[in-house]
Amino acid sequence: MDIRYSTGKAAFAKMNTDELRDEFLIKNIFVADDVSAVYSHVDRIVTMGAMPVNETIKLDKNIDCWKNFGVTYLLERRELGSINIGGKGKLIADGTVYEMDHFDGIYLPMGTKEVSFSSDDPANPAKFFIVTTPAHKAYPAKLIPLKDAIHKHLGSQATSNERTINQYIHPDVLDTCQLSLGLTHLEEGSVWNTMPAHLHERRMEVYFYFDIPENNIVFHFMGEPNETRHIIMHNDEAVINPSWSIHSGCGTSNYTFIWAMCGENRAYDDQDWLKTDTDLR
Repeated sequence: MDIRYSTGKAAFAKMNTDELRDEFLIKNIFVADDVSAVYSHVDRIVTMGAMPVNETIKLDKNIDCWKNFGVTYLLERRELGSINIGGKGKLIADGTVYEMDHFDGIYLPMGTKEVSFSSDDPANPAKFFIVTTPAHKAYPAKLIPLKDAIHKHLGSQATSNERTINQYIHPDVLDTCQLSLGLTHLEEGSVWNTMPAHLHERRMEVYFYFDIPENNIVFHFMGEPNETRHIIMHNDEAVINPSWSIHSGCGTSNYTFIWAMCGENRAYDDQDWLKTDTDLR
């Protein structure tokens, strides 16, 4: 498991491209029959990927829970959210089997002891993008098919940001301790995912970019509004955004991304919007 430590504003302003990528970019999320994990000390979020192909794989396959978290199993003091971006598969949690199709999501509470993943078809494996965050209370587990998420169609072709925001782990869908999770799809011809940019000092955020067409990229913008930087994102890569950083992206084509948030509150619309003409540089 890769461990990342918190980076402050002053250090961020002096980073070069390689340093930015080493600190905030998450690559190699999906590895056949394996589980990846990056533990960030920014609100102690863990970003993970599980891609079962020929095996049923356990969530904690490569994680020494006792050493890194001081617990006897990974979700002893954590809650988990996941969206399957691949083919049909199964998530098994403490003996309960959840059938998960493409773009189905799930929430697992603190106290879930055993979690494993499998694919229905090795030629089209499931790909579980996963985040876990600290928790203090166990809420009910819930399977969230795409149809049961909250769908918000926003933006327009005129502003290059026509998109549908699908809110899976959201206060209007279910209760959690601090985790929020959703998926945003940009329509053909749209490239901006969040503009004007905003901050929410109360929550950090991870963006996971995928469905980026071959030979295309996404420019992910982050940093303080007056000290912006960019990280070039390729398909199936994620980026960690501290609460003091903007988080906005523009692609050379349309794409899809998963956003995951944790922090002081779960009010999705609690954002501090920035003025594009005066606040950003």
